[in-house]
Amino acid sequence: MLERYELEAFLTLAEELHFGRTAERLGLSTGRVSQTVKKLERRVGTPLFTRTSRSVGLTPVGRALYEDLLPAYRQLHTALERATAAGRGLHGRLRAGFGTPWGGELLTAAADTLLALHPACEITVREVQLDEGVRPLKDGTLDVQCVAFPVREPDLTTGPVVTTDERVLLLPAAHPLARRASLTLEDLAGLDLIAPEGTAPDYWTDHHYPRSTPSGAPVGRGPAAATWQEVLSHVSAGRGATPGAARGAAYHPRPGIAYVPLRDAPPLAYGLAWPTATADSDLLRAFVAAVGTAAPA
Repeated sequence: MLERYELEAFLTLAEELHFGRTAERLGLSTGRVSQTVKKLERRVGTPLFTRTSRSVGLTPVGRALYEDLLPAYRQLHTALERATAAGRGLHGRLRAGFGTPWGGELLTAAADTLLALHPACEITVREVQLDEGVRPLKDGTLDVQCVAFPVREPDLTTGPVVTTDERVLLLPAAHPLARRASLTLEDLAGLDLIAPEGTAPDYWTDHHYPRSTPSGAPVGRGPAAATWQEVLSHVSAGRGATPGAARGAAYHPRPGIAYVPLRDAPPLAYGLAWPTATADSDLLRAFVAAVGTAAPA
């Protein structure tokens, strides 16, 4: 049986793929994280991560273990939070935000569930535009937000991953690469990526819209976009390409855009973030648990 600290260390490292950031999220030393992972690998009997001086990656066994453990961890976390919430009479106001249609569906389902149990609460759900980043959390206009990780802000707390999706590259339908069955990150070389303008931090933008390929080839920048609809308009007009989520093809189908899988890109991970100063809110904890319940397995 895994100890909770082993489970959290493994899942967090699988999401961050960086020992330092994992240690920061868990409030541990990098040495403690490394020792915990090595202990788990000895128990499993095979490496779960590949490690070089420059990168950390999941082995096939590690990826399979991550996908098997994440739903169980979310269920355990959710059960504890729901039990805590059930013992309290919840009230108050919560403002939640989302940046993707599937994030909006998830937050709305969680809000409906929670309001049915605690009708004295007030929960509002609104869209956050692409160029806003996590600014609504920082300026106090939102209490919790469904975000695409990574989020590494000293005044924000992040919850566990609630849903993932494979990455694709959105290309003009007439582009030569659009005829391929799949692409690699090296195929980004020479392309101009449509990326958001605004307040998104550089580490987030560079994670989702890399400026170079794994081999170091430069990746250009196309026109900046403030909203997802602007991104789609730029791509369909042939002004560049952009990485995105595979399920976007179902939500944003356009005849002028091809969604081509990026087979070697790590999956997109989505979760909740909220101001650390409000982390002890009973309503917030209950909402986080409700999102975990509503998330697809």
